[in-house]
Amino acid sequence: MTYLAFRTIAVLIASYITSVGVPLVFAPITLWTAFLVAFTLAIINHTIKPLFVLVSIPVTFATLGLFSFVINGVMILLAAKVVPSFGIPNLLMAIYFSVVLAIVNWLLHIFE
Repeated sequence: MTYLAFRTIAVLIASYITSVGVPLVFAPITLWTAFLVAFTLAIINHTIKPLFVLVSIPVTFATLGLFSFVINGVMILLAAKVVPSFGIPNLLMAIYFSVVLAIVNWLLHIFE
C-alpha cells in the first residue's frame, strides 16, 4: 500500500510542477484522480511497457537509451486515455511529465 501512496503523492507533485495532468484544485476528486492515475500507471508499467521495451530494443540501442523517454511518454498518454479526468495534451508534455515524475519518485524514495 505504501507503493501506491508514494506513487499518488508523486503524481500530485509532478502535476503541480508541470501544470498538466491532474487538476490543480485541491479537492477530493483531485486525490481520487491521482490515485487512479498511479494505479493505472502501475498496471501499464507491469503489463504493456515490457512489450514496448522488448520490441524497441534496436531503436533504444541506436539512440543510446533516449528512446526510453518516448516509451514513458506513450505510457503516460495511454494512462491519460484510460483515466478520463487526467489530461495530457501531447507527447512532448507526456515526456516532460514522465521525466518530472521520475525525478519526484526518486526524491521520495530517498526519504522512504
